[in-house]
Amino acid sequence: MTEISKLGEFGLIDHLTKEIQIKNESTKYGVGDDCAVLHYPNKEVLVTSDMLMEGIHFDLTYIDMQHLGYKSAMVNISDIFAMNGTPRQLIVSIALSKRFSVEDLEDFYQGLRLACDKWGVDIVGGDTTSSYTGLAISITCIGEADKDDIVYRKGAKDTDLICVSGDLGASYMGLQLLEREKSVYYQQVDEAQKKNDKRALEELKHFQPDFAGKEYLLQRQLQPEARGDIIQKLRDAHIHPTAMMDISDGLSSEILHICKQSHVGCRIYEKNIPIDYQTAIMAEEFNMNVTTCAMNGGEDYELLFTVPIGDYEKVEALEGVKVIGHITNESLGTQLITRDNQEFEIRAQGWNPLKK
Repeated sequence: MTEISKLGEFGLIDHLTKEIQIKNESTKYGVGDDCAVLHYPNKEVLVTSDMLMEGIHFDLTYIDMQHLGYKSAMVNISDIFAMNGTPRQLIVSIALSKRFSVEDLEDFYQGLRLACDKWGVDIVGGDTTSSYTGLAISITCIGEADKDDIVYRKGAKDTDLICVSGDLGASYMGLQLLEREKSVYYQQVDEAQKKNDKRALEELKHFQPDFAGKEYLLQRQLQPEARGDIIQKLRDAHIHPTAMMDISDGLSSEILHICKQSHVGCRIYEKNIPIDYQTAIMAEEFNMNVTTCAMNGGEDYELLFTVPIGDYEKVEALEGVKVIGHITNESLGTQLITRDNQEFEIRAQGWNPLKK
């Protein structure tokens, strides 16, 4: 393993970015100076930023550095797509402790580049510094869109259809699975330490959980995908959403954001919420309500959007998109309609990073 101190800050930056090739005309100058130089004639510029903290947003017990790099990029790229924009550049800042090596950062950047290459995004700069409290990652993504193409959260109208891409709850169930196996592992380590069983401790160094049949759940948690493919399908079908955002904190939280900013109500039908078979099986294994997992789990990074009711046939024809409800007058509130036609008020029970 190569110590980062041997390269120094600028040596490390050069080492990690020397093979980056510019893909976008708007990127005039990338890594290597005090600022990146970008040029956007006749375009609106979209900027989003996310910070990921070790122990809060990720656990290095079960996510490797390459997957972490990929996920860090994708969650920001997803925000640009959620505005109906095109992602163009990425700025990456990292604070890390001495327990990380140059090779760890190489793996992280490999993940970043895989995500960026998938959507034609340029890595154009950032910062690297030391940390005493673990790994911290700050990513800023820059994109572009024509003024008339941008979709905000505030545009939903009464009678609009509510749609989602993909399926919901899988990432959350993947997290529950990983947390369970982590708990089992540390329980076995604790028991071996109490017995001073050196053979068992040595064997536990090669501990490998059995995830057969649950690969999809792990992929959704460790390697989420930004849904630029859905954005392109909407464009090809000439569907312009009236409101849109990505599902990072859970469907319940996100639909309430749209309703609040659009001054509308909603009806979401439980029977229409798309749920993968593995998600349903895992929820049953954990004795969890699968609808609760789909509504509140978070980190699906699917798109939640509304479209005029006149686009019903168009949106129904799109593969990977499901109509799950409709927008109502604000006075009717935000309601989940169960399979037996009971109504429950939707509450924001999704991920809240500041909640104690």
